[in-house]
Amino acid sequence: MHLFFILPSTGFLGWQLRAMNSTLFIIGVIGNIISVLVFVSPIPTFWRIVRSRSTEDFEAAPYVLTLLNTLLWLYYGLTKPDGLLIATVNGFGAVMETIYIVLFLVYAADHAKRVKTAKLVAALDIGFFGAVFAATTFFIGGLDMKIVVIGLICACLSVFMYGSPLAAVRRVIASRSVEYMPFFLSFFLFLNGGVWATYAILDRDVFLGVPNGIGCFLGGIQLVIYAVYRNSKVGCQSQGTHEASYDASTSLLSSYAGRHGQNDVSTHV
Repeated sequence: MHLFFILPSTGFLGWQLRAMNSTLFIIGVIGNIISVLVFVSPIPTFWRIVRSRSTEDFEAAPYVLTLLNTLLWLYYGLTKPDGLLIATVNGFGAVMETIYIVLFLVYAADHAKRVKTAKLVAALDIGFFGAVFAATTFFIGGLDMKIVVIGLICACLSVFMYGSPLAAVRRVIASRSVEYMPFFLSFFLFLNGGVWATYAILDRDVFLGVPNGIGCFLGGIQLVIYAVYRNSKVGCQSQGTHEASYDASTSLLSSYAGRHGQNDVSTHV
């Protein structure tokens, strides 16, 4: 029995395991770097909000949902053994999204928008996440089952968020203009999804792999659509009436943002 545990760490199999672990760590670090860049991308938007002391027509809902997403993945990373890289990047994301939401509350254009934002935070980031935490802590026994339940919830929410930009794709095809689908939106969907899908394959994590694989696929489709319509002149005149404000931290909800006259875009791990 003693030799059984020593040989894998000293023989060819041990070398393979160490190489795979090193590759997994490197890919995870790359994924963290990309995700951090995504999470800080709204800073120009919020600098504009602070300077004007108003949220103008910007909506808080994408940031509230992104905060919920990061909280759930943070919980998943803390629960799952060897989930440190997942936990760290989503912990950072949760802090950034919290700051953005606080700024929304402070500089809300009117009292009604402030109340609406507070209700969304209470219902989703506090209520829903609190319910998930309580249910998995007190009513689900066994670490494996807890990981499955949390992972399934995370995956479902992430698939929904990754799928939401399809409305923007339909709009691009209908208008023959990429005005409402900035290049970096599609690029970050593709890159972030691809890196974390690769990490999930090596880590054999289906809950992380499925939504990010879908995100990579949808991001690739959007890049193709962008390449097809990027030189279209249709809709160019209307671009002057919409100030582009790139925000990769909510690109997953770009269809929602587009309906409110903004180009803010989010991604997640």
